[in-house]
Amino acid sequence: MPINNLVRVEGTPLANHHELDPLDFVRTIAVARITMPKSYVRLSAGREDMHESTQVLCFLAGANSIFYGDKLLVTDNPDTDKDQKLLTRLGVKTI
Repeated sequence: MPINNLVRVEGTPLANHHELDPLDFVRTIAVARITMPKSYVRLSAGREDMHESTQVLCFLAGANSIFYGDKLLVTDNPDTDKDQKLLTRLGVKTI
């Protein structure tokens, strides 16, 4: 289940929407984990602007995967090396 954090893109309906509270996003991950216990809860769009500590909290709240690579649809992803370092610090093994 991919979970996106709001990416405010110029020209879209939510371009001027206020930034979401990081803890509200973490709560969303926790609710996804509780309501879909057998699903892969994947951090998706919006990670480029998300602080590393928020991503760590998301993993602790139940996220168990991320999209990584050059680009996700229309938004950039964090650098692959940056993601690898984060996953290593979390003790997450990649396949």
